[in-house]
Amino acid sequence: MFEPIHGSYPQAAGKNIANPVATILSAAMMFEYAFDLQEEGKAIRKAVDASLDANIVTVDISVDKAYSTSEVGDWIANYVANN
Repeated sequence: MFEPIHGSYPQAAGKNIANPVATILSAAMMFEYAFDLQEEGKAIRKAVDASLDANIVTVDISVDKAYSTSEVGDWIANYVANN
């Protein structure tokens, strides 16, 4: 029941350019509301905020350098794992 609220993005298929943040934040909601794991959800939200602050973003919101879907996802996963 936890999913990003947006349509499909077939133009991005196979290009590694889709923004993964909504999907990642859906996971934070799942931890918080389905499993009552507040700290884990908070850690995910903090990692997403840090990626935005560091401008580790995909082409849809980049002002300077765009990162791929996997680069953004990996950066956020590493942040969660190391903080």
